[in-house]
Amino acid sequence: MDETLDGVIIGSGHNSLACAVHLAANGWKVGVFERAATPGGAVKTGEYTLPGYRHDWAAMNLSLFAGSGFCKEHGDELRSNGLEFAPASDCFSSVFPDGSWLGVSNDLETTAGRIEAISPDDGKVWRELTREFPATAEALVGLLSSPAKKRAFAYILYKKWQQSGTAGVLDLGRFLLSSPRDWLNETFESPKVRALLGAWGMHLDFAPDISGGALFPYLEGMANQAFGMVLGKGGAGTATSAMMSTLEARGGKVTCDAEVTRIIVENGEAKGIELADGRKIMASKAVIANVAPKALLKLAGETGNTHYDDGLRKFSHAPGTMMMHLAVDALPDWRAGDELKKFAYVHLAPEIDQMARTYAQAQAGLLPDEPIIVCGQPTAIDASRAPEGKHVLWLQIRMAPGNIRGDAANKITATDWETAAEPFAERALDIVERYAPGTRSKILKSHIVTPAMMEADNPNLVGGDQICGSHHLTQHFMFRPVRGHADGSTPVGNLFHTGAAVWPGAGTGAGPGYLLARKLAG
Repeated sequence: MDETLDGVIIGSGHNSLACAVHLAANGWKVGVFERAATPGGAVKTGEYTLPGYRHDWAAMNLSLFAGSGFCKEHGDELRSNGLEFAPASDCFSSVFPDGSWLGVSNDLETTAGRIEAISPDDGKVWRELTREFPATAEALVGLLSSPAKKRAFAYILYKKWQQSGTAGVLDLGRFLLSSPRDWLNETFESPKVRALLGAWGMHLDFAPDISGGALFPYLEGMANQAFGMVLGKGGAGTATSAMMSTLEARGGKVTCDAEVTRIIVENGEAKGIELADGRKIMASKAVIANVAPKALLKLAGETGNTHYDDGLRKFSHAPGTMMMHLAVDALPDWRAGDELKKFAYVHLAPEIDQMARTYAQAQAGLLPDEPIIVCGQPTAIDASRAPEGKHVLWLQIRMAPGNIRGDAANKITATDWETAAEPFAERALDIVERYAPGTRSKILKSHIVTPAMMEADNPNLVGGDQICGSHHLTQHFMFRPVRGHADGSTPVGNLFHTGAAVWPGAGTGAGPGYLLARKLAG
């Protein structure tokens, strides 16, 4: 007999779980169906190398989750179900070829002092930005956490106008349209300060010269200065497991190894889902799909709305990322100094021009000759992730093409990830060795996750795109994923879309899932 629920959710990523928890808290009977054996999507933790070494599969930084509207509303219940954070006061840093480094810590005098040692003028600017951040953040955070409605956006701009007049609104608009390079060049004089912040743009597919990308280096820099960074105690999977336990305590359920093959649509209305084993799960109120746009079209079929269907079909994805999970004897011995061992992140992205070149190469389908390395050192913050005295390293190799057409260095001949993975990983380790000699000798075991493996594990990460779609202005804000449907609505009755492909987009803040759940729950 077919089961009937109030809400059926496809996919168990953190947006799905946040949506399910909020709906269940408002009386809905909810079921979440996940094709993989392990829930969580990109936010999960596992022993991918050796027993006792806990690695975050993709997402490591839970700052957005900790500060989210969802966590503020449901945090007490989540904490009672195991959610635990590990705060980091030494947040992120960058190392440079001349043996120097620069980093942002959650202490203004410390960070400003480091910057002033390089550029007194930039140190002064940093202090001014920090002082102005609370007022600026009100508008920016309000914008990024608002429903994708013209009225909501207009209200935020109206408040900004009340505070700072027409000039303030225009300055905000100009900033939102600026590329990282534009904003960094006009704000800071030191190339090192620019590189330190510019690296954050690459996390969200904003290479230095992409319009609209200035927002993210600014927010990461200022938010980490103001609040520090937050990791998950024991791994980012603490958020996933706490949401699952909270959902189950409210009568909901997550079913894994349950691949959805079809969304049942009758007379223009979603009625439920069909699983690969033939089971049908019906939904009396909503079918919610946390899937990539093209996958939604495949599951539900053509909606008859040409604008919407074409928008899903043309939705573009960012270049991929290759992950390396390392179990190590000790943290890297950074050539720039042991103080770097305290930082959650060390970026190996020393120049804005290098970031731009790397991005262009990956966009052209080439393995970059100098990929950007994001070296996460979670056990510097949370020792519980490894046996006593041991550590894990979390390496993101950015950018990496989903489909390999060649090698920018003309050294790797393979054009499939199964063959190219090892030599590309060695290229990444060569870069790490340049800044932290002897790191290879500390490796006890490694686990490589190629873009192809990432997509196989989670089809939302097309070509290894960890953010489920570019955030360039043509598909951000009111255009994510399609104009007129940034609120998760679709032309099909009772069918809704959520996940990183929907406004407000990627990150661990659970915005798409939470906003949709609030809308559905009234």
